[in-house]
Amino acid sequence: MEQVKKEKNELWEWSKALLIAFGLAAIIRFFLFTPIVVDGESMMPTLKNGDRMVVNKIGYMVGEPDRFDIVVFHAPEQKNYIKRVIGLPGDTVEYKNDQLLVNGEAVKEPYLAQYKSEIAEGTLTDDFTLEEITQKKVIPEGYIFVMGDNRRYSKDSRHIGLVAIDEVIGNTNIVFWPLNEIGFVK
Repeated sequence: MEQVKKEKNELWEWSKALLIAFGLAAIIRFFLFTPIVVDGESMMPTLKNGDRMVVNKIGYMVGEPDRFDIVVFHAPEQKNYIKRVIGLPGDTVEYKNDQLLVNGEAVKEPYLAQYKSEIAEGTLTDDFTLEEITQKKVIPEGYIFVMGDNRRYSKDSRHIGLVAIDEVIGNTNIVFWPLNEIGFVK
């Protein structure tokens, strides 16, 4: 009798430990961090198709992203997109002669240097203004303007429009797979 009671108690303790472990894993994944796989080449050369990354959800539940953060958000096609934040609420955004202008000021984009150096003719990014794309002069509160680093082959705010900040899942800058690519991205 004593042996049966001891086995039941041990089984209950193991069950509690497993439930707590699964509960903590679910909480961490739902509220703090989640893995994502890069699908496509829209963020090349910064991110490659198949890269596995960690999405940091901390801070995005209450705040807004910073300019040039790489964010994951819910896109209109029921998919999650990974893009770079270019414009924030209150900004004007335009591209002229392959130069990003935010609020009329030229802004450097060092993450595009590799692609720009490989272009034989034309520009990496076609000219546009925020107003041409969205019919808005400024990005309204609660929205951001995002673009992929592979500007010629990215479906981003130039195509899908502004992204609501509440659609942003989090930012990502850590690649954990493949092993030879492990590290932080900028």
